[in-house]
Amino acid sequence: MTDNSHIQPHILIVDDHREIRDAVARYLEKNGFRATSAQDAVEMDAKLVAGRFDLIVLDVMMPGEDGLSVCRRLSAEGRTHILMLTALGEETDRIVGLEIGADDYLPKPFNPRELLARIKAILRRRDRAEPSAGQLTGHRVGFAGWVLDTDRRVLSNATSGAETDLTTAEFKLLTVFLERPRFVLSRDQLLDLTSGRSAQVFDRTIDNQVSRLRRKIETDPGRPEIITTLRGGGYCLATDVKNL
Repeated sequence: MTDNSHIQPHILIVDDHREIRDAVARYLEKNGFRATSAQDAVEMDAKLVAGRFDLIVLDVMMPGEDGLSVCRRLSAEGRTHILMLTALGEETDRIVGLEIGADDYLPKPFNPRELLARIKAILRRRDRAEPSAGQLTGHRVGFAGWVLDTDRRVLSNATSGAETDLTTAEFKLLTVFLERPRFVLSRDQLLDLTSGRSAQVFDRTIDNQVSRLRRKIETDPGRPEIITTLRGGGYCLATDVKNL
């Protein structure tokens, strides 16, 4: 029998319910994935040290360090892709999870086929080349009086040097804009490029993230000149970008 383990995506399932961990692991393995389980953040950290994973299926409600804290920590480290499992109806957890760096979410109880489809979609987007994107080849990128250090994820004023903190979600969104200056990007495109998912009805995630980012980079957030809104079109970084 041929060993395909080196090409099978490896998924880490982190959930304090053993029945869920075991059921998800069996289903993923039946569908061509490798699966490893952890019951909490402590065991997850040990598994991450011991092996490499392509994606983490992460439950929000866990004893000890909860899923949101874990997601924030791993996203800041740029460790791996994360699909969060949230309690049905807990919209706040889902929004916060996406804002701090999760790639997607799925409310419990869930259909295993939908979980599989979402995992595959995240991995496809990870592997897919984006011909429309530019390349931020420099470690420091200048735009509209600001400098973004892409390694340190630090935004600073080009004149004063004063630094402005960015959340993981704000950094992802700003990077998407900087790679596509003067391109009009719809909400669907921005969601796809920043978190690998499509917009749902009344989904205001991108609008909220743009609003917060504007408060940090615009002279007058109420009359934005850097990230502009095009009626019926979406958003656009209306300035030039250069590698420093």
